[in-house]
Amino acid sequence: MHLTAIAGRRGIKVPLDMVNSLSDETPVLVDLKPTGAHYMQDLFAAGGLHAVLYELRDLLELDCVTVNGQTLRERLAKPPAYVDRNVVRPRSEPIQPHGGLVALFGSLAPDGAILKRAAADPSLFEREGRAVVFESLEDLSARIDSDELDVTPQDFLVLKNAGPKSPSGMPEAGYLPIPRKLARAGLKDMVRISDARMSGTAFGTVVLHVSPDAASGGNLALVRSGDRILLSVREKRLDLLLSDDELNRRRAQWQPPETPLRGYARLYREQVLQATEGCDFGFLRG
Repeated sequence: MHLTAIAGRRGIKVPLDMVNSLSDETPVLVDLKPTGAHYMQDLFAAGGLHAVLYELRDLLELDCVTVNGQTLRERLAKPPAYVDRNVVRPRSEPIQPHGGLVALFGSLAPDGAILKRAAADPSLFEREGRAVVFESLEDLSARIDSDELDVTPQDFLVLKNAGPKSPSGMPEAGYLPIPRKLARAGLKDMVRISDARMSGTAFGTVVLHVSPDAASGGNLALVRSGDRILLSVREKRLDLLLSDDELNRRRAQWQPPETPLRGYARLYREQVLQATEGCDFGFLRG
């Protein structure tokens, strides 16, 4: 998202499907937390980014000038003096053959969504589930730990109105907690979907950045508890299993959030872009 915003200031588009093309061809070589065993200081001691870039040099634009004035080709002319292969794997023995991120598209996320598959449970990658919907962060806080919440481990938790256009302004709320009654029973992970974001240190089967967000009237705004949702990481799909007629009927009943009258809040609401465009302000785009 940050890279997309920076590129956007120069008028360079970074389409979300580029994440898939890059991720599909770039292996995971570094064994770091939150999904691996080591820490950032271990990477530094193991050979650092030089060791990683050297392994991936055939995928890089080697004529790119680096911060010290040299090109990557010059910087990577020689292999690193030392590499700890417990931390930085050789290209021939990757931890995973593809990258940790995958972009999903479908009727629930027409413009895309993100799943950090490296931190997710592969057993949840191909499934259809019943939506358990929370209309806002306040609704989530009020009901997630209730013993009366109608939820099972097979359901999909769905949080709405936590995206960039929402009054909450896309906080790190995408890492929805496991409902207390399921956590007490030992459940560690389940599918969670929202238009919010989460820290890069978080883990779990969490679909983020659903675009357009609910506050913009995207299809996420139309989801109701009991609806069926299809998640397929293999096919890179995220679909709300409703007919077009039903979606149109619900859209006709949807009411957008009230726009602030003036000041920064109004500027923000009118100008902030979706996660697929980096959540930058539209008037700052190149």
